[in-house]
Amino acid sequence: MPGQRILIIDDDKNSVRFLELELVHEGYSVEKEYDGFSGLERALREEFDLILLDVMLPSMDGMEILKRFRNASKTPVIMLTAKDAVADKVSGLDGGANDYLTKPFAIEELLARMRSALKKTAPPEPPKILTAGKLVVDHSKHLVTYAGEPVYLTKREFDLLYYLLKNHDTVCSRDRLMEQVWGYHFKGETNLVDVYIRYLRNKIDYPYHLELIRTIRGVGYIINLNEKNEPI
Repeated sequence: MPGQRILIIDDDKNSVRFLELELVHEGYSVEKEYDGFSGLERALREEFDLILLDVMLPSMDGMEILKRFRNASKTPVIMLTAKDAVADKVSGLDGGANDYLTKPFAIEELLARMRSALKKTAPPEPPKILTAGKLVVDHSKHLVTYAGEPVYLTKREFDLLYYLLKNHDTVCSRDRLMEQVWGYHFKGETNLVDVYIRYLRNKIDYPYHLELIRTIRGVGYIINLNEKNEPI
């Protein structure tokens, strides 16, 4: 799927540049790290659809990265290595790698294995209707109601509300919302998300005396729901 984010963790800058050009040509969004420790930190800090991980890395080897990463994430990982020993492949696969490719390899083979790994982890179709107490968000009809009364939102307001509600009980950072709702891979200060949160509060929270969208200071925004699917 075009636009999927790939993180390459490899200290061979020539190989990384080649992979980057090929993957961007195929429509992927590519990020790079050349050091084991910083690669692990980046993988844990940001959301990626797939990680291409070299085994031999400075500061922390790929097997250790895989071990630590698997304790926190199910994002698919394809190991890339010059080691061809069966024991190394078994170690990588047993450690949680989705696939293992020995260098040098044909780019077509890597692309095929990436497609396979991404297909297996493709998210299910999003629910068409989300609820939070009396609030109903119907994705297929692009309709929001509260206690049966329509709430009129712009497309961007709707998309922001739907994303927050779909990811309820998870703090969504401003950068993440910018990327997922606006489609911008943006790092830095922006008040655009804050402005649209205020729009939503003016149309939902304040008129219906709710505290649907909570601010986690210095982090982002969250919608908390209890076991009855009602806002907390």
